[in-house]
Amino acid sequence: MRSWPRKRSPSQLKEAWLFFFILGLVMLNYPFLVIFNKVILFFGIPLPVLYFFIGWPLSILVIYFFSRGLGLEDEQLEDIADSDQGKVL
Repeated sequence: MRSWPRKRSPSQLKEAWLFFFILGLVMLNYPFLVIFNKVILFFGIPLPVLYFFIGWPLSILVIYFFSRGLGLEDEQLEDIADSDQGKVL
């Protein structure tokens, strides 16, 4: 049984940050903006505005959960370091 969160190597963390950064850039640039730039209203809200009001908070939420996972991992590393200092050789 694996514990949550799984330990990840620094290279995996860098790859994940890079992936989410590029995904955010792509979602807020030309191809996706043109796709969602239609004269369509959902509950009286234009589609591009709705795209930004949903996409922007989702990107912030992803960053929050990712940062929270990093914080938990840092706490676990500190606990391990503290327990190693308490051992008598």
